[in-house]
Amino acid sequence: MDDTLKATRYLDFGHPSIRDFAMETAGSGNDASKAVRLYYRLRDMIPYSLNSFGVREELFIASNVLEAASSFCVPKAILLAASARAVGVPARLGFANVRNHVTSPRVAELMDDDIFRWHAYTSLFLNGKWVKATPAFDQALCDRQGMEPLEFDGKHDSIFHSYGRDGRLRMEYIDYIGEFDDMPYTTFVDDMRRAYPRMIEAFDPQGALQSAI
Repeated sequence: MDDTLKATRYLDFGHPSIRDFAMETAGSGNDASKAVRLYYRLRDMIPYSLNSFGVREELFIASNVLEAASSFCVPKAILLAASARAVGVPARLGFANVRNHVTSPRVAELMDDDIFRWHAYTSLFLNGKWVKATPAFDQALCDRQGMEPLEFDGKHDSIFHSYGRDGRLRMEYIDYIGEFDDMPYTTFVDDMRRAYPRMIEAFDPQGALQSAI
């Protein structure tokens, strides 16, 4: 369990901004109540936008994510994990491949299929078990897409939007990649460059030129 409470380059909760944010948001009470408060604050505070997608390393450092105007699923999961560790809640990063049935036309043109690889969630150790929480999609985005936002009670997994308010299928999990004590940056970037070279070039031209560690 020690590795799920450590600060790392990416989960840099030793940074004053992360520490102060986490302590202020989590408040008092048991680990589950702290985790739930962090989840809701982070879910809606930083809007989800694929326009923020990229592979530059600085995008995946929690203290940078905290200052971002918008972000995507992986950095938001990193920030939740770092904030949880800051208040003593063990946390890991989880990844899965998903099929998104409401992809925008612009993004669809940049992809060869409809599989979103390395969709991220945060795994939190609460009440003696690991529970999955996905802070990616904020309330405002869900309202625009006709979806209910994901709720999290600290007891049950909260991982995906299956159907929208109109009954249309929105997202389905294809397979799980795994859970990690730290951001597997090099593996992630290598896979993103194989799968989405045109999307990286469109959204993150600087990242297209950056070498992975």
